[in-house]
Amino acid sequence: MPGTAPDRIPETTDSLPAARAGDKPGRAGKAAAKGAAAGKPSSAMARLHKLGLKRDVDLVLHLPMRYEDETTLLPIADAIGRAGMGLTVQVEGVVASNEVSLRPRRQMVVKIADDTGELTLRFLNFYGSQAQLMAEGACLRVRGELRGGFFGAEMVHPTVRAVTPGEALKAIGGALARTPLPETLPLPVLQGPLGQLKLQALPECLRLLHSPPQEVDEHALIERSHPAWQRIKLDELLAQQLSLKRSQAARRDKSAPPMPRREGGLLSAFLAALPFKLTGAQQRVVEEIAKDMGAPHPMHRLLQGDVGSGKTIVAALAACQAIDAGYQAALMAPTEILAEQHFRKLSAWLEPLGVPVVWLAGSLKTRAKREAAAKVESGEAKLAIGTHALIQDSVKFARLGLSVVDEQHRFGVAQRLALRGKADPDAAAAQGKTGKIAETVPHQLMMSATPIPRTLAMTYYADLDVSVIDELPPGRTPVVTRLVNDARRDEVIERVHHAAADGRQVYWVCPLIEESEALQLQTAVETYETLVAALPELKVGLVHGRLPPAEKAAVMEDFTANRLQVLVATTVIEVGVDVPNASLMVIEHAERFGLAQLHQLRGRVGRGSAESVCLLMYQAPLSPTGRERLATMRETTDGFEIARRDLQIRGPGEFLGARQSGEAMLRFADLNTDAWLVDYAQEAAELMLLRFPEAVEAHLLRWLGGREHYLKA
Repeated sequence: MPGTAPDRIPETTDSLPAARAGDKPGRAGKAAAKGAAAGKPSSAMARLHKLGLKRDVDLVLHLPMRYEDETTLLPIADAIGRAGMGLTVQVEGVVASNEVSLRPRRQMVVKIADDTGELTLRFLNFYGSQAQLMAEGACLRVRGELRGGFFGAEMVHPTVRAVTPGEALKAIGGALARTPLPETLPLPVLQGPLGQLKLQALPECLRLLHSPPQEVDEHALIERSHPAWQRIKLDELLAQQLSLKRSQAARRDKSAPPMPRREGGLLSAFLAALPFKLTGAQQRVVEEIAKDMGAPHPMHRLLQGDVGSGKTIVAALAACQAIDAGYQAALMAPTEILAEQHFRKLSAWLEPLGVPVVWLAGSLKTRAKREAAAKVESGEAKLAIGTHALIQDSVKFARLGLSVVDEQHRFGVAQRLALRGKADPDAAAAQGKTGKIAETVPHQLMMSATPIPRTLAMTYYADLDVSVIDELPPGRTPVVTRLVNDARRDEVIERVHHAAADGRQVYWVCPLIEESEALQLQTAVETYETLVAALPELKVGLVHGRLPPAEKAAVMEDFTANRLQVLVATTVIEVGVDVPNASLMVIEHAERFGLAQLHQLRGRVGRGSAESVCLLMYQAPLSPTGRERLATMRETTDGFEIARRDLQIRGPGEFLGARQSGEAMLRFADLNTDAWLVDYAQEAAELMLLRFPEAVEAHLLRWLGGREHYLKA
């Protein structure tokens, strides 16, 4: 009994639970079917909410990720006539039987029939909810490759959805019918910045994308180059720009303690004690930060600088400016090794100048942690350095005026917001002339050694002021990068021996610490044992993430003090390790690492005056992506160029890492292909914020639905 199929049924990233039997079951749909059978319809809504689909407009904007042509619906007998041709066909029938057999292996065998014949569906992997979906008497529409089986024609693991004959209603279709979609873009915006784009109306675009007519170019739909997709992408980018620009303006309504630079104080003493002169780039960004901190509204600045460019000194100077003004500063880093490196450096610089610095990390014993927290709360500690332990509820600051977050992209949104929220409201609240008490937050400096390409910065960091250290300190020797096949391992070990004989130290980095049959990667433990046996006259150390913190610290201390010539490590040494005497870096299975990681690891050498070399060992054959990564590393040491290529290879979602926490990522626009739309979105956002505040509210409500705060961290 073939029914009338819709032109195209799109498959969304997570299919939606049905409003009735004709809906297409996906993960959420199966949950809905199971819940309905158990008399618990609310489970479907819970799954929708988990997907972030809480309003009708959320369903409407839950757009397809791919399309399947379901225009042809064959009688079963006609479909069987095509069996063996390798063609995908679609049929519809009623379930005549549903059995689970255990021999020769557990499988579910479903027989469906229409007026012309019977067909077997075979499932070797299945869930209980699928068995319920395909219960006897259910009408199913199935799509798959027909082949001849022992008991006749069959489909193995076809696509299945329950239908009501002649009906194909979806939750999204109902939402489209119920949801008014008035134009949120004012006419001057449509005719001005966006005029040459000739945008289609949003309701037309949404209807076309959810149910494309047969004549629409399917390639343009899949590639997302169709004009309907262009309108969707522009609206999404515009919502993001509006939110970020409004966030930037809203900071002017907040208060922060003004900290003008004071001559003759700690800052001057610190600069005088430095054994070297700041680079021109460092001096420039120090001035930018000092100016921000002198203002009565919060600084919100991103400090970008390539590996080894001297960001820590800049952060220390900002902390001195805050301490000079009578406030505390906090510096949070994502790993204990990096945080401890900062603690060692900054305490060595500041404590001789009379500044108490405390260290807070999860590995501290309870008593030490309690003592450090007490010094922070009393105000005795002027600078607190640590990991996420800084944002625990038990840590309270007496007068936090500056928060610094290093490698900020490796923290989640909530963690970054939590540190900013540590300012004491009673100590920091400022009352204006009107008598209104403004919300007060500390100045915030975020640091990253992963340079952010311009388009990405425009899109995701439009609310930030950006400072760039684009100059390396004098005396830094460029690192020579070479690619070495894993088959030449003995030569690499000999190179390690020569480097140690010359008085230099060596890193040997491995991606795993345990045996993995699936990946067949050399482990750090095995490499350590191999090097100990091959180089008996050298002191070899091993450090990895599972070592107890005290042991890890002891190994790192021995390497820093040159009591170890070779350090075998996992990526725990990716950032924060500064040993100028280390001049050789060997990276095992380099093809398994991302570009940003490789660049960070390579930055552990070349920190002194000796010529430094990074050997990227790879296992052939290389994948196209692996070959592209390694070629990039060999061709350039420029972090900004590496970041640009990394964005091309990985896309913005992976590139930004933890920033995607909080649903802040773009769903439809692709910055590799749609970067040209960002300029339009920025210009339109500025015009709307200036002249059309009501349209701004309507557009943000439609696209973000109250999730703006995630974009502000």
